[in-house]
Amino acid sequence: MYPKSDADRRNTMPEKTAQKEPGKKPAPSKKPKPQQEVVVQIPLSELHPFPDHPFQVREDASMQETAESVKEYGVLVPALARPREDGGYELIAGHRRKHACELAGLTTMPVIVRNIDRDAATIIMVDSNLQRENILPSERALAYKMKLEAIRRKAGRPAKSEEIGTSENGGQNGHDLRGIKSRELLAENSDDSARTIQRYIRLTELSPELQQMVDEKKIGMTPAVEISYLKPEEQQMLLTAIDSEQATPSLSQAQRMKMLSREGKLNDDSMLDIMMEQKKPEKNDITLSGEKLRKYFPRSYTPFQIENTIFKLLDARQKKRQRDQSR
Repeated sequence: MYPKSDADRRNTMPEKTAQKEPGKKPAPSKKPKPQQEVVVQIPLSELHPFPDHPFQVREDASMQETAESVKEYGVLVPALARPREDGGYELIAGHRRKHACELAGLTTMPVIVRNIDRDAATIIMVDSNLQRENILPSERALAYKMKLEAIRRKAGRPAKSEEIGTSENGGQNGHDLRGIKSRELLAENSDDSARTIQRYIRLTELSPELQQMVDEKKIGMTPAVEISYLKPEEQQMLLTAIDSEQATPSLSQAQRMKMLSREGKLNDDSMLDIMMEQKKPEKNDITLSGEKLRKYFPRSYTPFQIENTIFKLLDARQKKRQRDQSR
């Protein structure tokens, strides 16, 4: 018998099994890292505004400050865009930053390019802008409407949670939005209630001229919602009456217009009759909660004593102001 070679010994030796050392934790399994988004410099000429973008880019003091900051430090937060079918990129977030770059004399700006569909882009665009200050009612109204329509469209197909940061179409079981009112879902990520959102969206039914009056606070939000139910030709009649009387409708006047419109009785004469009525003076009543006031007074004080003490303090404050002004 021939002695076994080293190769034979290796082939015939029993395989060793990995033994777990006592007290030693198994090596963690390697999970694929999420793909990191890359910031690229894109020429401003290739960045196009989002279609029907509801938020205005204003030439105001804030824009001048932004432009000066960009000129000195550059764009600190990259914009977000998606590829266009016709070439170039569609801005999702960063319209003000782009304009600031133009004012600062820059030709490019840092951008994150994300390949997402129009509905996901709309949701991101609205959410990124609603946090801004000084948003006009008409801007908020159109933004809410665009996001609501995007959510409704996305409800009919599986969600891509990575597109909008969270699953819009349901939980882990793949449930869609059919069991939830869309405006209630919209309110979950907003400071406004579902009812308030619905009222804002009603403003999109107003003519541009009436929307501008709401933005300029010439027409209150509540009467504006009532006016939004008027037909387009009736809204034009109202604009004529506003110009004629140099007055805007109160809530009660707007409600009567809405009622007459539903009955098919609203015309130039009835509209003018309503607008010519003398408005009732607004109430200036102030109601103070007893529960809030109680912590400032002894428990033994009666409501009369509390009221009397408040007026005494107010009288003393007024006399002090008069003395200060006479010096």
